[in-house]
Amino acid sequence: MIEIQNLNKRFHDNNVLNDLCINIKKGESAVIIGQSGTGKSVMLKCLLGLINPDSGSIKINNKEIFDKNLKYIKKNNSNVGMLFQGGALFDSLPIWKNISFTDLQKKIAEKTCRIKSEQTLEKVGLGSEVLDLFPSELSGGMQKRVALARAIFPEPDIIFFDEPTTGLDPITADVINNLIIERVKELGATALTITHDMASARTIASKIYMLHAGNIIWDGNVNELETTDNKFILQFIKGESIGPIELQNN
Repeated sequence: MIEIQNLNKRFHDNNVLNDLCINIKKGESAVIIGQSGTGKSVMLKCLLGLINPDSGSIKINNKEIFDKNLKYIKKNNSNVGMLFQGGALFDSLPIWKNISFTDLQKKIAEKTCRIKSEQTLEKVGLGSEVLDLFPSELSGGMQKRVALARAIFPEPDIIFFDEPTTGLDPITADVINNLIIERVKELGATALTITHDMASARTIASKIYMLHAGNIIWDGNVNELETTDNKFILQFIKGESIGPIELQNN
């Protein structure tokens, strides 16, 4: 479903992505882990067409998303949902308009959008009483549920999750993780998540990839995390300050 080959992106003298290669199968729930500054967000922005790479190839559902001049081809993009870090809800719009924003932009009738928004809210455990509220009137956990509702509203083939549990307490984070699993499974979608939260990664991943120095240095299933002898993985999952990651950065 997602095929990245030899992807490169440089900002001034900083090589953020360095011949990055990754293949994610249809229906897979892939989680990308790695310390800050390793290129996770840059990779995600390339997948969304928000940043143009310097070289390389990205195919989504077997279609190139950049042309030969590395310009984004909007018409080739699959139906994609996105849960942004922090939710990124529109403060000035009521909840139902936040959720149905993409359809409203297509001039679909407001009545239709509102009905579908209410139905989508039910899937993330919220009721009709929040439809006309504004994001500032909701708790952090409720805002995250609304952001998830917006991501699944178009019934996407692929859903991207950017740090879905950031800022949440452990119990609320676990609720969000389980909602992600349920909704992705229900849609039959392919999911790609970037996160620092290892509890979240272990919960939602069918496969985990570690990004370091602009490329994938390890991949495997959750059980393999505990048995690997990869020193980078071991340092990261244990949260230790001493190890090969620190040595390479100093």
